Amino acid sequence: MQYVHDFHTADGSARDLLGGKGAGLAEMTHLGLPVPEGFTVSTSACRRYLAREAAPPGMWEAIMEGIHRLETRTGRHLSGSVGAPLLVSVRSGAKYSMPGMMDTVLNLGMNDSVREALSRWSGSERFSWDAYRRFIQTYGKVVLHIPGQAFEDILTEIRVDRAVSDDSQLSANDLEQVTSAFRAVVAERADDRIPADPEAQLRQAVDAVFDSWNSDRAVAYRRLHQISNDLGTAANVQMMVFGDLGDDSGTGVCFTRDPATGEKIPYGDYLPNAQGEDVVAGIRNTLSLDDLGKRHPAAHAQLVKVMSTLENHYRDMCDIEFTIERDKLWVLQTRIGKRTAQAAIRMATEMVEEGMLDRSEAVLRVDPASLEQLLHPRISPKLDVAPAVVGVGASPGAAKGSVVFDAETAVERTEQGLDVILVRWETTPDDILGMAASKGILTSHGGKTSHAAVVARGMGIPAVTGTAGIDVDEKRRTFVVGGATVDEGDIITIDGASGAVYIGDLPLEEPAETPELHLLLGWADRYRRLGVWANADTGAEATIARERGAEGIGLARTEHMFMGDRIDIVRRVILSEDAQRKAALEELKSLQVTDFVELLEAMDGMVVVVRLLDPPLHEFLPDRWDLEEKRVEALAAGQDVAEIETMMATVAKWEETNPMLGLRGVRLGLIIPDIYRMQAQAALEAVAKRREAGGRPRLEIMVPLVSTTEELHRVRAVVQEEMDMAPGTADGSSEVLIGTMIETPRAALIAADIAQEADFFSFGTNDLTQMTFGLSRDDAEASFLGTYVEEGIIASNPFESIDIAGVGALVEQATEAGKSANPRLQVGICGEHGGDPASIRFFHQAGLDYVSTSPHRVPTARLAAAQAALGESTSDASV
Repeated sequence: MQYVHDFHTADGSARDLLGGKGAGLAEMTHLGLPVPEGFTVSTSACRRYLAREAAPPGMWEAIMEGIHRLETRTGRHLSGSVGAPLLVSVRSGAKYSMPGMMDTVLNLGMNDSVREALSRWSGSERFSWDAYRRFIQTYGKVVLHIPGQAFEDILTEIRVDRAVSDDSQLSANDLEQVTSAFRAVVAERADDRIPADPEAQLRQAVDAVFDSWNSDRAVAYRRLHQISNDLGTAANVQMMVFGDLGDDSGTGVCFTRDPATGEKIPYGDYLPNAQGEDVVAGIRNTLSLDDLGKRHPAAHAQLVKVMSTLENHYRDMCDIEFTIERDKLWVLQTRIGKRTAQAAIRMATEMVEEGMLDRSEAVLRVDPASLEQLLHPRISPKLDVAPAVVGVGASPGAAKGSVVFDAETAVERTEQGLDVILVRWETTPDDILGMAASKGILTSHGGKTSHAAVVARGMGIPAVTGTAGIDVDEKRRTFVVGGATVDEGDIITIDGASGAVYIGDLPLEEPAETPELHLLLGWADRYRRLGVWANADTGAEATIARERGAEGIGLARTEHMFMGDRIDIVRRVILSEDAQRKAALEELKSLQVTDFVELLEAMDGMVVVVRLLDPPLHEFLPDRWDLEEKRVEALAAGQDVAEIETMMATVAKWEETNPMLGLRGVRLGLIIPDIYRMQAQAALEAVAKRREAGGRPRLEIMVPLVSTTEELHRVRAVVQEEMDMAPGTADGSSEVLIGTMIETPRAALIAADIAQEADFFSFGTNDLTQMTFGLSRDDAEASFLGTYVEEGIIASNPFESIDIAGVGALVEQATEAGKSANPRLQVGICGEHGGDPASIRFFHQAGLDYVSTSPHRVPTARLAAAQAALGESTSDASV
């Protein structure tokens, strides 16, 4: 087994083996770019290490052979005390980019004698002490597991004492003092000291990088982004080059295009006299690439050529880390860059125009789930309010919420139902769960490529970074801006596009579809086979769905039409007898006709599937305990309680121990048939009204919760009776198709029989999942389901992404059996899974005809359906 691969001999396409970072370094080396020498310890070595809890046989010998080859190629030596010492970085690099989640050790090989040699080589005592303190800081944190804040507190204290704003202003004596203080922290907090022997340092650092694969923050990141825990990470050992040798040196991060907007312009940050971690950590506010051009014109020109070379090679926007060491450019890393949905769409469509991609590649290039970013609200451009402060617009979209200052509080308050904005000096990888829970992120430091910016863009969360005008005091739970103090819990509004920050609750509005999105989705529609419909209960919702490309309404839930001010009418239907019930039904029917007319008008020419009344009966009745309270109050007031007691008796009669499995759906329609008959009449009247108005109504009726063929047969007979009696039906013009919702395992198992009575099936995957797993969604998500996912008992939440092995097997079986028994049968899905890209891929493969989802997820479903038809995975999508 070959565990070590030198950059100049490794296969740059082997991301599984080398990880993304190692593959990029190998590929850039083959392209002849100025990459510091090094090698990659493979992901297979990591997996074997983690399985054995020790290095596999031969791994360490291979690493040392790699070091000897590195020494030969560079003319430098680890432990070198003469000439230029060889210092190396040890960096993790998994197959999929996980910004900030993994670990890095810098300047490995440093000890007292090497520090002196480094001082002689560089001619700078300051540089050598800075290199030493960085080594102790990264080694202490990554290898010895000392909290990073212990080192940051020392740096903060000395900056305050010296009255300087950043580390670059500290003198050699200051940094020597910092190094001494760092050593004291290690002696106090760590069980082991840092070994002086570079080989021992290297062994421990590689072990630590492999161990970091299972760190809490890395596991959390993988869970959020659905990355397999089995991949492991590679470890990249690379010769250090130094951007902190003085004003002729520096470091930066750049993108070949703007990752926030997609504009075709170089984009990035540069810091003079700094190391790479200074840029992403937000320790100092950065300069632009234009500033780099003024300071280092030759290196800037070379960097522009490197950016062009890499974008043309990868045919995508690249994220590049670089260092300038005494005016010489070195390229340290490249990867496909994280970007916003807006940027991804613009890049994909423009790259087609440029001839870099074809249309199918452009459709595959954009992550469907990311389209929901485009539905983030924005601050109305008509609003004339001055921001309290303006920072760097790092991730677009507007958000508002109560201020919190740490990740734990963000998670806690979100679970309480509150919207929060996470405010930090700068985020760290440990904040990942809090960032995911927040509506937006605000930091006082960092730039467009800081941790907060990169992670927020990847998650689609609005973010404003580098807001120098705010003074964050995380201990006091406040920040100050323009003399005003904002306390934890106060409401703020941020604009991640402009960088504006407002104190208070500003109204937000939905954005309009961009021309680029319209173009991309038009291409997607040419490739997809699945129809994309929407779930909508009102004409207004249906209008929005149609505007977003829905081809029909796959689910209109009539019980949603019965709530609010209509509840009293529904109660009279349930509780009354004979004439009173008939009058209440007539009153309700007239309202239902209006409901259906609005839906049919909004979707004129397209199918509207109306589901007959489904919820448990108790949802329409008063609460028994509320009635008891009223009874007690009435008795205390000396009032007559006979009417209340009659109502209590009626409620008790209908009350169920488990309403989800009781008198609901088709069962209610058979026990109280007048309700379904009334809805059928209303549907037919609505169709007639639309025809009279010149419309093209296409209404279908769906019977919910069927478990036996006879249930559907009886309801179908009722609807057919009404169709036969409806005026103008002799020519079949008012015919309404009748189908059923498959939401019980039994219905799925006898689908061939049910299909004899059905014109269509629509899977209600929410209830089908509940009944297949034998659990209540609300109870499970509130108690144990999160733990199940975190501990790997189940791979993902089955209510968010279809459970292929169980629920999916029922869907496949029912689809095949139903279509075999009834070749004209149309099959769709109207559960929430209809908007989930992974589920849509499965539904495509299972042979369904359409998916139906909420209006705002229609664009997502259109793109996901196209990608499913193209037969490609989007797991490498770069959004």
